[in-house]
Amino acid sequence: MRNVEKGALSDLAVVGARIAVRVTPKASRMRITHEGDEIRIYVTTVPEGGKATKDVIKLLARALGIPKSRLEVLRGATSRDKLFGIKP
Repeated sequence: MRNVEKGALSDLAVVGARIAVRVTPKASRMRITHEGDEIRIYVTTVPEGGKATKDVIKLLARALGIPKSRLEVLRGATSRDKLFGIKP
């Protein structure tokens, strides 16, 4: 697995794209790994009150090279497995 840098997933940033991620809250450090079709996002925040999801959106938007406002949670707002959509 490789750690993803800013804009490294920009090839996935297509309007209407669906991006599935697996989230690990309370990790030792914040990072994104990408191997094949699997994207894993590790956040240091606790999964209460949507705090972890906000950090996931922040990290994913940075990796995609798009503003946070273009990402929307389509499924799994309170789950470890999330599906994001990219808005125009």
